[in-house]
Amino acid sequence: MPTPKKPAKAKSPARPKSPARPQFGDWDQPRVTALLVLADGTVIEGFGIGAEGEAVGEVCFNTAMTGYQEVLTDPSYAGQIVTFTFPHVGNVGTNDDDIETTNLAAHAGVVGCVIKEAITEPANYRSAKHFDKWLKARNIIGLSGIDTRALTARIREHGMPNGVIAHNARGKFDLKKLKKMAADWPGLVGLDLAKDVSLTQRMHWDEKLWDWKDGYQRATSSPWKVVAVDYGLKRNILRCLTSAGCDVTVVPAATRAEDILAMNPDGVFLSNGPGDPAATGEYAVPEIRKLVDSGKPLFGICLGHQMLGIALGAKTVKMHQGHHGANHPVKDFTTNKVEIVSMNHGFAVDRDSLPDNVVETHVSLFDGSNAGIALKDRPVFSVQHHPEASPGPQDSHYLFKRFVGYMEKAKG
Repeated sequence: MPTPKKPAKAKSPARPKSPARPQFGDWDQPRVTALLVLADGTVIEGFGIGAEGEAVGEVCFNTAMTGYQEVLTDPSYAGQIVTFTFPHVGNVGTNDDDIETTNLAAHAGVVGCVIKEAITEPANYRSAKHFDKWLKARNIIGLSGIDTRALTARIREHGMPNGVIAHNARGKFDLKKLKKMAADWPGLVGLDLAKDVSLTQRMHWDEKLWDWKDGYQRATSSPWKVVAVDYGLKRNILRCLTSAGCDVTVVPAATRAEDILAMNPDGVFLSNGPGDPAATGEYAVPEIRKLVDSGKPLFGICLGHQMLGIALGAKTVKMHQGHHGANHPVKDFTTNKVEIVSMNHGFAVDRDSLPDNVVETHVSLFDGSNAGIALKDRPVFSVQHHPEASPGPQDSHYLFKRFVGYMEKAKG
């Protein structure tokens, strides 16, 4: 009799497979693509924006809440890496109207920028190009994603350091090389940068200040002939001069006083610009002295102010952290009023070195540094701040009218 088959053993239900352990790779975590390497060896990591590459410069900070495009096209920032304390930079995009560079053929003055938040899509009706694309087009290296106010606090305490900003999309850096670059760079003291940003030939200017409805208009009648010496001129200075009634001709930084006076101007303007005023002054100061001796009305701003001070017998000094922002209080002793002004300078006229024939007209209420001078016996004056920058109210536009007033008086 056959052996009966054993009943088939019931199969236990299959266990569900446990999900695979998550694997995290470069695709789902931020990759460091930019570095700021300081001269003391400090390395700050972030995410690259703008152009790729590496650049060395002096690291400063700017406290303005608006106007990042004007800041980054201001020739006075040549050789510097600008850190913005305001967290949202790039959010209104860029356009062709807000560029301050007069010499468009020159390389952008600023070598790098550092911002906190990632760049958002532009949200402004005037925007023509995304900020990141604009930085690339101007070959400006950028870094985002760091605590810019912590960096600012460090600069306030220790001064403006030399540093290297580097951007590599793959995150590959030669750290030893970057540290050496930062440590070996000599800094801005003794550096003449005006020649790098100045025009190379004469230019006539007739564009007036921007109007909300009509944009930039052309001057039709300008009774006062002014020669503006370009050490790194900002366009809005020229517009302020034109709007005040000046027919402006711009000349290169190294133009001789004899050639300027041969144009028979009613007044001469000495512009802002980058670098050490003592270095640029080696060729500019002797010409400025001749212009002062001519008796022509003379008006200077920023670097022009500093070199005028040297020409009159004063000295300039390197500042600890500099003044960079659109919220600086300055007192004008000639009106006894306080103005909120825009500033951008790392050198200053030493107020204790002013000779007896020079009067201090303006002073910074932040640190007491000099912000303006005038000759007692001639129509010659200058200011450290930027009256054309309009940091909210146009507190300092009267200075252009004052210049015109000197020219009116000189003509009798």
